[in-house]
Amino acid sequence: MHHEERKTKRSVFVSLVAVFASFNVICDSLMGLPELSSGVWYSWIFLATPITGIVLGPYAGFISSLIGVMIGHFIYFRGPYEFLFTIGAPLGAMVSGLLFRRRWKTALTYYTVLLAIYFATPVAWQLPIWGMWDVYCAYAGLFAANIMIMKGSWEPKSRGIPYALTMCAFIGLEADVLFRIFVFIPCQTYRLFYDLNIEALRMVWILGAAETPIKVAISSLFTAIIGPPLIKVVRKSGLLLVDWLQ
Repeated sequence: MHHEERKTKRSVFVSLVAVFASFNVICDSLMGLPELSSGVWYSWIFLATPITGIVLGPYAGFISSLIGVMIGHFIYFRGPYEFLFTIGAPLGAMVSGLLFRRRWKTALTYYTVLLAIYFATPVAWQLPIWGMWDVYCAYAGLFAANIMIMKGSWEPKSRGIPYALTMCAFIGLEADVLFRIFVFIPCQTYRLFYDLNIEALRMVWILGAAETPIKVAISSLFTAIIGPPLIKVVRKSGLLLVDWLQ
């Protein structure tokens, strides 16, 4: 009986992964606001990324998000290069899922390694250092998250859970941004794919520094509002194979 129950839960969990993948497809298929078209995301995928990782966990969240963005990019085609950059969305979902399960040190390692690679790239020295101010805030936020975890703000019934969800969304989305920066600068795709000179690259940096945080704020608010009731429903329904804090 126990085996049959677990098998049923596994089937339902796979269905939940498919539901979130569909949500990611929808968000990634919709063109973003024209006024904010020069930032990191050209669609509404930034709404789906954090909540996918938070609910499904880091690994199922990664898979669900990856399926969603790959299909979404075919529906709303933005060029072949975007298929590489959009891997940042599944990674962002993974980081949100890791942090929500209190594995902040893994997320810290991810940030530290990619930031170190970025600053070791000579062309990065010619770009405004303040252009990634939101990424620096997310890096510092990881230490703040650890303090919140120790104080119990990550507990399911804590009054601080909306703030915990906001933090997970913010840090997960900036992890997505950081991966795209890694592909763009250290991997030299700004030159290989887009043939940008330093002056054009600086302009991209300035616009991104202004626009990307607006989208991150929208998604963080969205996650903080729908997250608590959604998690409550999923847990009570027994749809998760393991406890959400594992």
